[in-house]
Amino acid sequence: MNAEALTRDQILLAAEDVLRRYGPAKATVVDVARALGVSHGSVYRHFASKAALREAVTARWLVRVHAPLAEVPPGPAPQRLRAWLTVLAHEKRSRALADPELFATYVALARESSATVTAHVTWLVDELTTIISAGVAAGAFHVRDAAVAARAVLDATSPFHNPAHVAAWSRPTIEDEFQAVLDLILRGLSTPG
Repeated sequence: MNAEALTRDQILLAAEDVLRRYGPAKATVVDVARALGVSHGSVYRHFASKAALREAVTARWLVRVHAPLAEVPPGPAPQRLRAWLTVLAHEKRSRALADPELFATYVALARESSATVTAHVTWLVDELTTIISAGVAAGAFHVRDAAVAARAVLDATSPFHNPAHVAAWSRPTIEDEFQAVLDLILRGLSTPG
């Protein structure tokens, strides 16, 4: 590959492949450069350090998780909230079950990428706050502080989308459990109090 024409996107794709093959503990910038047929200096022109490259790989993965959430159709807040949370949980669960090695790599990288993970969680809470605020404005939800409620909703559903709980996602009852939690959340948000 021509080092001059090398793009960040090409490096990130190669880094994902290297991480999948070697795992986060053994993958190096030199491995990524070798996979691209360039010197490691060419990779460092785009990413200042191994940590920066790993952070970018994590951010790229989270952007892919976010994309389907943007496609949840508008509608009444209770239905939109259920659909949005379902997409979030199913997106992470399907990625974990389809490619467990790569998912485990992302989980390990996420532990290192606190700023990226914090931004991800902030984005999720902001999106939930928007949905809950719309529900309050329409009279469907009754909460004093939509942002506090959004954080509580994210926390209550974390067993179904937070990678820390991945071991439980293959349980045959996981979907029923998830729907029961969603029912409780929606009842709680809808009850005047």
